[in-house]
Amino acid sequence: MSETSGSPPGSSRSYLRFFPYEEPYDHQREAMGTIHEALDGGTDVLFEGATGTGKTLAALAPALEHARETGKTVVITTNVHQQTRQFRREASAIADATDLRAVVFRGKASMCHIDVGYQECQALRDTTRDLVETEREQAELERRQRELLEESQAGDTAASEARSAVMDELEGVEEELAAFGDRATCDYYYRNLTADTDDFFAWLYDDVRTPDEIYEYAEGAGMCGYELLKKGVEGVDLVVCNYHHLLDPAIREQFFRWLGRDPEDVIAVFDEAHNVEDAARDHARRTLTETTLEEALDELAGVEDPRREAAENVLSTFREALAATADRVLAGHEGPDERAVDEEWTDLAVDNETGRDDLTLAFLRAYTGPGVEEELDRAADLGRTLDERYEEAYRSGETSVRKECQTRQAARFLAAWLAEGDDAGTYPVVSVRREQGDGNTGDGKQTGAVYGRAELYTCIPEEVTSSLFGSLHASVLMSATLRPFAVTEDVLGLSEPETLAYGPQFPADRRRTYAVDGPALFASKRDDRRVQETVTAALEDAARMTPGNTLAFFPSYGEAARYHERVSVGTRYLDEAGTSARGLRERFVEDDDGILFTSLWGTLGEGVSFDGDDARTVVVVGVPYPHLDERMEAVQAAYDGAFEVDQDEAVGATVGDEDAGWHYAVEIPTVRKTRQALGRVVRSPTDFGVRVLLDARYTERAEMEMGEYAVRGTFPPEERAETVDLDPEKLKFAMLNFYQDMDGYDGDPPRP
Repeated sequence: MSETSGSPPGSSRSYLRFFPYEEPYDHQREAMGTIHEALDGGTDVLFEGATGTGKTLAALAPALEHARETGKTVVITTNVHQQTRQFRREASAIADATDLRAVVFRGKASMCHIDVGYQECQALRDTTRDLVETEREQAELERRQRELLEESQAGDTAASEARSAVMDELEGVEEELAAFGDRATCDYYYRNLTADTDDFFAWLYDDVRTPDEIYEYAEGAGMCGYELLKKGVEGVDLVVCNYHHLLDPAIREQFFRWLGRDPEDVIAVFDEAHNVEDAARDHARRTLTETTLEEALDELAGVEDPRREAAENVLSTFREALAATADRVLAGHEGPDERAVDEEWTDLAVDNETGRDDLTLAFLRAYTGPGVEEELDRAADLGRTLDERYEEAYRSGETSVRKECQTRQAARFLAAWLAEGDDAGTYPVVSVRREQGDGNTGDGKQTGAVYGRAELYTCIPEEVTSSLFGSLHASVLMSATLRPFAVTEDVLGLSEPETLAYGPQFPADRRRTYAVDGPALFASKRDDRRVQETVTAALEDAARMTPGNTLAFFPSYGEAARYHERVSVGTRYLDEAGTSARGLRERFVEDDDGILFTSLWGTLGEGVSFDGDDARTVVVVGVPYPHLDERMEAVQAAYDGAFEVDQDEAVGATVGDEDAGWHYAVEIPTVRKTRQALGRVVRSPTDFGVRVLLDARYTERAEMEMGEYAVRGTFPPEERAETVDLDPEKLKFAMLNFYQDMDGYDGDPPRP
């Protein structure tokens, strides 16, 4: 479809009541009209808009209008905390301008006042509700017996007989209540059910409250803020939430129930939608550790049940096969050295090009018994029984903690592993890590035992997302880096969506984008002394010529640390593991000559604004391809089998159908990350700044001379058109001239 199809609406269009400012931009008005028409037809929308497009309101205004007209709810979702805060501000502005009920929703983990897990919370909630219902029944019976007593005292014989029956029933209820003395309940939720909550909901809907504000209000009232929030989202106009409320199938089902909406009555707006692909994979992953298997076997050892032997046989065989497979790979030459295994998960290659994976083969070779499927069914059935026993024991007060059933978890995973492990698009993985120890033994070997984990990794997110998008009324997926649209459609399983694309809306003369024709920073070249000297000089030139702070993004934290040590100008800031990104950003923006070194794959590469002098220049060093491990190769292989490249979308010189895996899984996500990083500067019409791509592969020359290694052709056409190629030694002069034209220097300009 056309990227800007749809007739521009007039200013009288009713959805403008949800636009809280004086006038939308022309492109914003056009986008709202197109989105409104698409939603009327139940059509999904892919909406790319550069910084300053006003994507959020362009999507929300028509979505809220359509929802108001048709009795639906709009859910806007993001995986970036800063964007959640921004959506709350936008929703509050809309609520100030027109009638709107909006709620910012957050999960239980950060809202629980007594810090218990999900299963335990569920048991507490059910028991507390039973207690309150029993107390209400007691109160009703007490009221009824008093009425009957008065009637019997007035001479009504039938009332006397009826009262006797009520008293018998009341005695039984009082015995039930006495039994609650030994059962675990939640005092916070109890007050939710018994206290007057009218004041809370009046307060909630009076503005768009943050989850922290809700938590504090509830804590002060002795109530459960999470349960109040769940009740408060029913029937509202707009909910702001995290991705997992929509991408996790189990959470999504409950979430829609809390909304009081069927999926077809929900309009979803996904922000930073280029991240949905990876987020969907994360929500689809299923894992089982060796530790959980051992806990399941310990659990079974204390069970007297005819199904126990089958469960022990099948689960112990899988545990032994998992340990043996990990040991074999670690002992061989194809895997990592065991001494290098630390407390982070390390993948081991167990997949085979033909046939089942090594873990499955080891399990099937070792298994003896009446049949895997039969014993797995018995194990799963026993797991369900044990889980029900744990639930009842906790609710009755026999135990103070709600026990998790490891047998059920292990049996369910093993059934999925055997049934789905060789499906197209599913990649079986074995990983290992080391238990926390006391350091090392002096010979380089760390202490702490190494244990394994099996994982079913979903390569193609369409398997998770297509059912979601197919069930909703419609979705708007928006991002500054959503193109190529054909790739997004394929990967997420969208069917003929409407597409809109708007390039940079701020004055073009207030920004410059330079592709520096220095060395091509292949991994094999990064240790070259001359390459490092060239990159260091270009970074120092960029920092010295910048009237304000400079952001420098690298392919990895290791490369960021390397140049943090090499560069000798400005005040240097290093983003590294264990450092608070928020605190680092705050220290950096307080400076006026800082240079921040970070990874493009870190948290500062997108969703974070650097306005004005906070960062005038951004430099992307190299083409930051992700680490090409076995998982990435599996994703590429899955994409190769599932997709063909649209030649109209794939403008790279050497892309062909056989390159779909590389194009979809590696090249496009990498360029999207790069474009996100470039968008950290020039954030308003009055702002100005320079974006630098420091690698020969970004240049026009590379398109002609470097073939498949060139990446400029993967950028949208308008971004390619405004990118100027420069030799490294000319970068400082180009930047000096630009910032002088912007009157950017406070005093005399720096000397090149």
